[in-house]
Order: sequence, then structure tokens, then C-alpha cells
Amino acid sequence: MLASKFHINTLKEAPAEAEVVSHKLMIRAGMIRRLAGGIYTYMPLALKTLRKVETIVREEMDRAGALELLMPVVQPAELWQESGRWDAYGPELLRIKDRHQRDFVLQPTSEEVVTDIARNEIKSWRQLPVNFYHIQTKFRDERRPRFGLMRGREFTMKDAYSFDKDEAGAAKSYDNMYDAYVRIFTRLGLNFRAVAADTGSIGGSRSHEFQVIADTGEDEIVYSPNSDYAANIELAEAPCLIAERAAASEELTEVHTPNANKCELVAGLLGLPLAQTVKSVVFHTTDDEGQEQIYLLLVRGDHEVNEVKVSKLPAFKHGYRLATEEEIRDYFGSNPGFLGPLNTRKAVHVIADRTVAKMHDWVCGANKEDYHLRGVNWGRDLAEPEVADIRNVVAGDPTLDGSGTLAIQRGIEVGHVFFLGDVYSKALNATFLNEEGKAEPLQMGCYGIGVSRIVAAAIEQNHDDKGIIWPISIAPFEVVICPIGWGKSEAVREEASKLYHSLLQAGVEVILDDRDVRPGVMFSEWELIGVPIRVTIGERGLAKQEVEVQSRAAAESQQINLADLNAYVLELYQSLKTK
Repeated sequence: MLASKFHINTLKEAPAEAEVVSHKLMIRAGMIRRLAGGIYTYMPLALKTLRKVETIVREEMDRAGALELLMPVVQPAELWQESGRWDAYGPELLRIKDRHQRDFVLQPTSEEVVTDIARNEIKSWRQLPVNFYHIQTKFRDERRPRFGLMRGREFTMKDAYSFDKDEAGAAKSYDNMYDAYVRIFTRLGLNFRAVAADTGSIGGSRSHEFQVIADTGEDEIVYSPNSDYAANIELAEAPCLIAERAAASEELTEVHTPNANKCELVAGLLGLPLAQTVKSVVFHTTDDEGQEQIYLLLVRGDHEVNEVKVSKLPAFKHGYRLATEEEIRDYFGSNPGFLGPLNTRKAVHVIADRTVAKMHDWVCGANKEDYHLRGVNWGRDLAEPEVADIRNVVAGDPTLDGSGTLAIQRGIEVGHVFFLGDVYSKALNATFLNEEGKAEPLQMGCYGIGVSRIVAAAIEQNHDDKGIIWPISIAPFEVVICPIGWGKSEAVREEASKLYHSLLQAGVEVILDDRDVRPGVMFSEWELIGVPIRVTIGERGLAKQEVEVQSRAAAESQQINLADLNAYVLELYQSLKTK
């Protein structure tokens, strides 16, 4: 490809709405252009990278035995009503009507459609197992689309769905997809972790996220440096930090704590460790009879309540929300900031985190404005609590397997595998006839990869102050040749063209910058775009029989003898391909 025949339109500055690195660099490099909030046009550079990601995904899905099909973007509402997600999915589901006023959706995912295919196509256990996948446009009506391709409304996704006759078979399909995902992200050249995760709105039981490690990631990943353990912070089990509860050594005392409405302020005012305070969080839920219930959840002052764990508590199965200030005053007689489990105005249910349940002589709100209680002890001052794991882990917590302490790093979710079981097959009556001729629900798995999100995540992980540093497997071009004085020097044109055609013959995706622009402009543009290898050919170097070769990821360039140039570039190319 000649640069004069390609569309290159870089910008010196990113627009104000670009917040994260990938968004800024993709706009500056001319890769994407905004059409509407969360909706982007993929320009030629971005599309080349997107197609390379798709190719790797497709090759590994095919290798794993999955079968590609293509399901529609527009889906009838009846299927979503049948599954129960028409109402449950929420406002991210974009609902539309056709000219006959029939309801449809723009698909955010395809569980309903693929289950409809299965119930019509799969009749016997002899047709199982089977795995269907497609790479298709998705639309989720994000309330606040942001971060470019990281959290857009329209995006490209690979979703796959396995169907098996029993859970044992479904587990094998799950493991097969897990292994395929490891191969995919390895081939993409990304630093990633597979972490145990919550199943979220998709449903099901077993679940893993594939997270690209990046400081700008929205997710927190908990892992053990000394073992294979890794989990999303929403799912990571928090250990009890106290082996045995010590005996009470203080009297229960009410203390004046003016304006100290946070645990940090209380600890500072009383001269106590933050770990001696207890934080109160109030939730509203309903019981099986639909009656209002108020729950007080207690975590240590330096910890945070984990709402995903809370949502899995039996008492919260009918849904929940944080209590309003009016409800808090009604039940506790105080404004938030001074709440605790003693002396409530009305009866509340108390759930203590594992660590709080082992604490002694702790401090909490007195349910009285500007007052706290110190020297609080279980058994003596209040009844023993219900105990549950309801907090986020923190770095330094001991691992449950005794392998050391936990660490936390940030990541970007780019893939997710779920074991669904019969959640959708029962709802949509997708059954097959087993060996005895009896109808049974299909066992399903669901496997998603954010294809367009991978493009952004790769940039978040691989960039510097000059621009993008692409892994060579998904770079729009693998080598760029930068001739200095293209329009003036026949020798430069000759050597640049010679190398260009030689690399093309070797199967290298190379672009020759024949635009005859100033060297500084040319270099800065290709550093911004992030091509992995740059070869600079100029008259000064040729006079010494030398050419400069620069790896985008390396700090220093190399001066290569002209006679060795072709072999050196190919060797560097192969080393990056096999890295």
C-alpha cells in the first residue's frame, strides 16, 4: 500500500469529550469519527485492525469446533417477552416499532434468537453437542456512553452458544471455549487474566471474565501472585481477618462526635484505628409476602459493602435498594452518618461481615445526631448477628488457600464465558429427545468477546506519549517505510521501492510513505498510528550504506547495513510475530 493512495488524516489534539487514552489516540490517529453519542464510524485504519481481530477470533472458534452463522440485528419482541427479559433487561434494551406497530428490539445479545433456532432445529440427542457463533453488530442504549469504543452504544461482538444434553457435556463445552479464549487473547498479543466472575444480567452459574490488564481499566481484579487464583472484585471471597474474638475490655460509652459523619472522621476524633470502627449501610427489601424489610449491613470502617454479594443473600432475592433518608430516620431516628445496630426506633435485621462478627470493643453510630458508641461488644450489648461475606476484598488480605496475600490490579473486560444451564431453554421450551425418547431441556453455555472493545483495550495497554504501540498481530500495517526526500532523490526512491516490493513478496503488510512530507511530520504520524516497525531511508544514510530501523516498542533505533536490510527487517518482523 502506498500512503498517497490511503486515507491518512491525523489530528494534533483530541476533542474535549475524549476522556481515556484509547479514545483520544483513535480520534487523533484518524481511526474513528463520532457520528452520535456512543456511535462511531470505523475509518480505514481502524477497520483493518478490527478485521484482524475478527480473523483471529474466527480461526480459533472454528478450530474449537464452533459453527458460524449470522443472526439478525433486529429481533421480535415476542422472543424477549417469552424469556422474561423484555421487562427485566431495562432501558439499555432499545425497543422499536415497525410500520405495523409491532414491537422489535435492536439486539444487545442473542440468547433468545439462538434458543429459538435450537428449539426448531435440534430434535434428538444425536445432534448434540453443537456450538453456534456469529460476529455481529450489537446495540445497548447506554445511559451515558463514554470512552469511545470502550463504552459505546453500537459495537461489534462475537457471541457463541453451546447446546448439550446434560451438565457434564455442557461443562466440557465450557472448558473448550475457555481454552479457545486463552488462545485468542494470546494470539492477539495482549497481557490478560481469566478471572472468576459474577454472571450478571445474562444469568447462569459458572462464569469467567477475560480481562486485559490496564491501569485505566474500570474493573478491579483480585489475584494471588503465588497461585492461579484470580477473580473479579465483585465475586472474590473476603476472608475473616480475625481468628478469634477477644473478650470485651471497655464499657459501652456514648461519645460526642460533632460533624463526624464518616468512619475516618470518627477514628481521627477519638484517636482510634479506622479498623476499630464499624460502617453501617441500610438496605430496603421485601419478604415473601411483599412486606417491607429494612436491613442494616455492617462492615469494618476501612472496608466497603459489595452489592453483588448483597444481591445474592437469600433475604434480597426479591430485589433491593438503598434505603431513603426518610426511611432511615423512620427506623433509626437519626440522619445517615450516625447509624448503628443499637437503640433503633423500629426493629431492623442486622447482617455483619465475617470480620465485624469477630470484633470487640468497636465503635458505631449511636442513632443520635453527632454521637457514637464506643466499646460495643457482641453478646453483651447486642445479640449475635447473622454473618455473611458482604465486603470487597482489599490488597493484603490473606488468600483463602494459604498461598499468601491478595493483590489487586485494574483490567478491561473483553471476553466472558457463562454456563447458563437451562435458564433460557426452559423459558423458551427448547427441548430434545434423550436416549430413552424423553423430552429434556437443552443445557446451554454463552460465550462473548467484545471485538471492537479489544481494539480500544489493546491501545489502553499499549501506548506511550507519542501514540499507539500495536501488537503486530492486529496492527493496521506491520511495517512502514519512510523515505526522506522521496521527491528529490532517485536513490532513496529506488531503495525504498526495492524494500517495499521485497517485503510484499514475503507476505509482510507494508506501507510506503510516498507523500513527500517533512520527516518530523511523517515520523510523528506513524508513531501516533503505532506501526510496529519503521524503516527510514535517506541520502545521508545511503552514503554510508546504512538504513535506520526502529521498533515502535523500543527506545533506540538501529543502524543496519544496506546489504543486510531485508534480512534484518524480516528477522525483526518474525520475532514480533512470535513474541
